Amino acid sequence: MSKILFVVTGADHWTLKDGTKHPTGFWAEEFATPYEAFTKDGHEVVVATPGGVQPVPDQASLTPEIHLPEITPIRLEDVRPADYDAVFYPGGHGPMEDLAVNADSGRLIADTLASGKPLGVVCHGPAALLATPQGTVAGYELTGFTNAEERIGGLADRAKWLLQDRLEDLGADFQEGEPWAPHVVVDRNLVTGQNPASSGPLAAELLEMLD
Repeated sequence: MSKILFVVTGADHWTLKDGTKHPTGFWAEEFATPYEAFTKDGHEVVVATPGGVQPVPDQASLTPEIHLPEITPIRLEDVRPADYDAVFYPGGHGPMEDLAVNADSGRLIADTLASGKPLGVVCHGPAALLATPQGTVAGYELTGFTNAEERIGGLADRAKWLLQDRLEDLGADFQEGEPWAPHVVVDRNLVTGQNPASSGPLAAELLEMLD
């Protein structure tokens, strides 16, 4: 049995370049699908958010097929990386608001990568990589929500910045797949998924690493 830390956004909005607060949160499928895969396999999941706030799902992500568990988060600031066997970041636009600039999260990611423990990050979750110490993810092959997907979703022109651009600015080797199709990239102990459809395949990769 492994103990897996889910680091989830505490934001309920994403501030656009005109100052508008776009309602969001975490993307339900990207939480629920890996959660079900990990717990079904007998692993324990602990959820952490900045300040220990109750995370909210993006209302657009809630469908009858999605079953979210009751979430009781701990404070991200109190997390000890040594207590966990793997770390996972679901997406939603929320991480673009808070985790992208959260130093505690950035240090956790750097520590996890250095430890060799599996680190899974999906969709907009890779925004958290922007808060890592300089050079942490330079040279890594990875993916995340693409500029093309943001344009199709209708928010690219209103965003302060686009995730793909910022990850490339970090020196990461961004691997772009087809819009909305499952696409997972594995480089060392970093496993990244491009979009909501990638959350299941990403969870499968993490489970293989934990076995």
